Amino acid sequence: MPFFEHIQHKIQSWEQVSRTAASWRATGDRIVFTNGCFDILHYGHIHYLSAARDLGDRLIVGMNSGASVSRLKGPTRPINDEHTRTHLLASLLFVDAVVIFDQDTPFDLIQLLQPDILVKGGDWKPEQIIGSDIVIARGGRVLSLPFVDGYSTTSIEGRIKNGSGL
Repeated sequence: MPFFEHIQHKIQSWEQVSRTAASWRATGDRIVFTNGCFDILHYGHIHYLSAARDLGDRLIVGMNSGASVSRLKGPTRPINDEHTRTHLLASLLFVDAVVIFDQDTPFDLIQLLQPDILVKGGDWKPEQIIGSDIVIARGGRVLSLPFVDGYSTTSIEGRIKNGSGL
């Protein structure tokens, strides 16, 4: 399969990712789930997502839709469209599937996928992570991974607005 088709194959609908997760689970794979806007993919994202993948056998990334990002971050966001963001995430070796959600939280998606491990960034306490109750009830783990200082889309956007560049 050509590489670009492989990337596109990782971008899945809710129905597709549900079937994919079920097939992985049937073979004994531990599924890690994380979510975010991933507006401008940067070093912090790469570090965080690779660390998340290290926790299990498969990594599913739930990505906020453009409308969801705008509701959460304001009218000037997202900077990159859904098509770009999904393809950038899916092009990462350690990401096994990408799925878009339009809600403000990934609760319904987590309920659908029933991941073994739920991961968010360091600004979240595990008990505050949306869907933690679902994962813990199944005997799974909920973790908060540390951020890499100085790397966030918001800080990049601020540096650009202030004229200090990337």
